[in-house]
Amino acid sequence: MEDQIVRIICRLVVPFIQVYGIYVVLYGHLSPGGGFAGGAIIGASMVLYALSFNLEAGSNKIPHDTASVMESGGALAFAFIGLVAIILGHEYLTNLAAGFPVGVPGELVSGGIIPFISVAIGIKITSTIVTLFYNLIGKEQLEDGNH
Repeated sequence: MEDQIVRIICRLVVPFIQVYGIYVVLYGHLSPGGGFAGGAIIGASMVLYALSFNLEAGSNKIPHDTASVMESGGALAFAFIGLVAIILGHEYLTNLAAGFPVGVPGELVSGGIIPFISVAIGIKITSTIVTLFYNLIGKEQLEDGNH
């Protein structure tokens, strides 16, 4: 696509979409949203960028190797957070009973391990959407050199 208006609007809007996605991930334990919704928003912004410019420019923002590391890292972080409760002698992903400080309800620093789980899920979902997009759409076009 060679439309300059679409590129300019995309360049202006994508940072705001990503900041909103980060907000949804970080405040997911206080309001509707969380890691899945925020990760989907951030991943969709990366897809929008790739569609507005070209697939090669989009894949340069999050290269395939980086997306693979993010996918694995998000899944491992989720698993590790759950194992911390087991190490403390409680069930997998136990929060309050395991003794994690939950803070004052309604404040940003509250929820015990839930915000960390939300961030891990957000990273995993973002990288999964980006990886799926490039595997389904971009792989053949990037190999052929078509943009």
